[in-house]
Amino acid sequence: MSRRVTPALLASAVLLAGLVGCSADARKAESQQAPVEPPPAATPTPQVPAGKAPQRAFAVGVRQLKLNRDGRALPTTLWYPAAGQSGGAAKRSATAAEGRFPVVMFSHGLGGRPDDYATLLTRWAAAGFVVAAPAFPHTSRGADNNVLDVLNQPADVSYALDQVLALDGKTGDALRGRLDGERVAAAGHSAGGVTTIGLFTASRDERLDAGVVFAGTALGVGTAFAGAAAPQLFVHGELDEVVEYAAGKAAYDKVPWPKAMLSLPKGDHGRALLSDGATLRVVSDTSVEFLRWSLYGDPDAKKRISTDATRGDIATFDDHL
Repeated sequence: MSRRVTPALLASAVLLAGLVGCSADARKAESQQAPVEPPPAATPTPQVPAGKAPQRAFAVGVRQLKLNRDGRALPTTLWYPAAGQSGGAAKRSATAAEGRFPVVMFSHGLGGRPDDYATLLTRWAAAGFVVAAPAFPHTSRGADNNVLDVLNQPADVSYALDQVLALDGKTGDALRGRLDGERVAAAGHSAGGVTTIGLFTASRDERLDAGVVFAGTALGVGTAFAGAAAPQLFVHGELDEVVEYAAGKAAYDKVPWPKAMLSLPKGDHGRALLSDGATLRVVSDTSVEFLRWSLYGDPDAKKRISTDATRGDIATFDDHL
């Protein structure tokens, strides 16, 4: 996806410049209101497939894909349910577990890398999801941090999804017959949250059934949510020093589909996503149950979402699922 740089796009870039991955030094983002958009049409009923999520925890395998979209290198890390006893670190190129598993595409923040989020993403894989996380060519750690390139990243994610799903039919591949291309979600943090929102707005990928947005904003990609209903979970720290909580809440308020927002009263821009602790456990458990419901269609998981979200005094939960 290419875009001509216009004054409006540059204005968005000023705000996007404030987005940083937690691995980089946090900077203050200037406050700016997103454009006012017309109210959404009547909320359609989500087509959540009926099913039952796995009840056991899986061992986790990890591997790398060397992807390239028209000269844009997108090395992608895959975490997936593996055969063997659960627990411990993810094992390189482990044998995949039996079964067909939903896919979650994860986008890192500006100055970050997929491995920064390994604790969270490993837990998703252990719960029965294949997680694919590309490293973006201009916004990953060590790149030029060209914030305008965030607007190209939704197309990168869609391309990476094409390649990941192709493994399901690739003879000899360890994930052959293990990927459920009918149950797919997108998730992302900070600039990756912008990328994720873009996949449901300006760059809608109709294969996506659900979204998880960590510390994201709709600046640059808008809030014109389109296509079939796709439940959304937003997670945002109320003390976020980079993307103001109000900006994330404004994007959340525009979602016309079933949605929920996990607010962290003591949370910042998302450092809790990078290391284990009480906050990450609440975020992890809540997002796992959301994905179990929205992708597997597990009704019992839906009942557990709010319970996990409000455990202790770590979070508050706005529930419209």
